[in-house]
Amino acid sequence: MLRFEVSVEDLLRSRFALSPAMDLCLLLRSLAGQHRPLSRAWATRLLPAFERLRRETELDAALALHTPRSGPNFVAPPPRGLTQTWADDLAMIRATPLEAARHEIATTATGPSAHDPRARTVLDSTDAVPRIAEAMDQAWHELLATDWPQLRAICERDVVHRVGVIGEHGWATTIESLHPSIAWRAGGIEIGHFPEVGTVRLAGDGLLLIPSVFVANIAAHLEDPWPRTLVYRARGTAALWGEQETVPQPDALTALVGRARARLLLALDAPASTSHLARSLAMAPGAVGDHLAILRDAGLLVRARSGRSVLYRRTPLGEALVAGSG
Repeated sequence: MLRFEVSVEDLLRSRFALSPAMDLCLLLRSLAGQHRPLSRAWATRLLPAFERLRRETELDAALALHTPRSGPNFVAPPPRGLTQTWADDLAMIRATPLEAARHEIATTATGPSAHDPRARTVLDSTDAVPRIAEAMDQAWHELLATDWPQLRAICERDVVHRVGVIGEHGWATTIESLHPSIAWRAGGIEIGHFPEVGTVRLAGDGLLLIPSVFVANIAAHLEDPWPRTLVYRARGTAALWGEQETVPQPDALTALVGRARARLLLALDAPASTSHLARSLAMAPGAVGDHLAILRDAGLLVRARSGRSVLYRRTPLGEALVAGSG
């Protein structure tokens, strides 16, 4: 069991962030068979390009840095916040000093793939950092860039939901909602069935929380240069991967309001804006706006401004319809 000792000051400094580089690394590890398998549809779509990149670029050198449980920090640098982009991550990767990269390479590149002559040549070169960065940039653009707006929207919606839970129920409930193995006990966060065992003191620095669509269950960063971090599975990931056993079956709801409006009603288990819904459901923003207006006129949704955004949520009638469709 892993335990985080958490003070009031830690809670005040805890925050959320997104990490495109971390999700790229998790995707690459999944495609290489080192991580949670992708859905069949995603694997079928991405594996040909992934195998071609392994042949035509120096991606194998980047893959050699990963184990099933970890990888070097310089290819997945700590994100600064919710606005983190791949361009931000790539700039940080390229700025890694050679000696720092070599230290991490020596620590992490120890598996069989690290002994492949082609990958080893890159890892031992004086320009290893820019060569690995270039391979990862190509992988980003060919494997993840097209889907990232939808995946980012899912993570952003998750954060909106968690912040709402903090405001309504507090941090303890929010932390426990991240994963069934997490519990808040005696002023600390305990994670059962975790590979690492021990106690981690946050020492007033707070906890970084990162939603991900690719993480299998729950992951953690416990050492510098990362802040103490929990990476958890974003809400909405099950629907993305087509895990129908955990997704309500809206047959009756679809018959009543139509497929697109049923999808929107089901997706609004937490307040969301038109743009977030459009990206996370891969729907046209104009069509989403039209459907939301009809659902609101029917008394199934209400809307309220939150900062610069207008968020929609289900009314009691909308909740009753969704509950009856499960």
